[in-house]
Amino acid sequence: MLLKEIKHIFHKELDQRYGKDEVNHFFYHFVEHYLGQPKFHLALHPDWIISKEEEGVFFRGLSALKLGQPLQYILGVTTFTDLPIKVNNKVLIPRPETEELVRRIIEDYKTSSKPLNILDIGTGSGCIAISLAKHLPNVKVTGTDLSTEALKIAGENARINEVDVVFLESDIMSMDLKNDHYDIIVSNPPYVLEKEKLAMEEHVKEAEPSMALFVPDEKPLLFYEFIIPEASNALVEGGALYLEINQRFGAETSKLLKDHSFKQIELSKDLHGKDRFLKAIKTDK
Repeated sequence: MLLKEIKHIFHKELDQRYGKDEVNHFFYHFVEHYLGQPKFHLALHPDWIISKEEEGVFFRGLSALKLGQPLQYILGVTTFTDLPIKVNNKVLIPRPETEELVRRIIEDYKTSSKPLNILDIGTGSGCIAISLAKHLPNVKVTGTDLSTEALKIAGENARINEVDVVFLESDIMSMDLKNDHYDIIVSNPPYVLEKEKLAMEEHVKEAEPSMALFVPDEKPLLFYEFIIPEASNALVEGGALYLEINQRFGAETSKLLKDHSFKQIELSKDLHGKDRFLKAIKTDK
């Protein structure tokens, strides 16, 4: 079958649901991932013929898209800080906002000459921990998560990217960090309210792990109420806590930081202009 015929079928089957531009995005990702060819390959070779086996891969992908499965889960991989990160439905798909948070940390510490001890709470796919281990010099990185399935994926991602990260099973709501001394703690915990589900795309609600996304409407700071006190105990003097947050609760989360010996609290916006990140410095003074 001609590759351009496959493209036509993709548009016929998916345009009404996703729109033409998004379907092009899906198709060309398949071309790159499964055929190892650049997105402009079809323009240069309009009569390119693919094998029966390759046809099968494209049609299985088409069927998954029709069911609303996210592209990243279908391909089994995404990119985060220019690194390949394996994903499946046991872990969240890394978001651009989270990459923005990580790049802020890298920018803050890229010239640091001292060894850094870093903790990533709620590591999921390991994308945060692995990126920091890959892009920062002289660091020791630990990632924790409640899900054993997520930790398996995180371990695979560390091996793929050739970094040493220690991954530990730990529940945010029962962790004890009193005897640890970290220079940096970072966390992107669940923070989406249950009522915010209504505005979310179906493939997010149905495909991604709910326990990594949602918190009860009446407890919007549920995980921050555990993370912030523990971070206050575990950070060295002058250590930094970085958080990704729900845009609705910047002031409330900032107050929680103030109540637990944090100073120099910086609330900043993401690329969409929404309050998304908090950085705070631990100090006993």
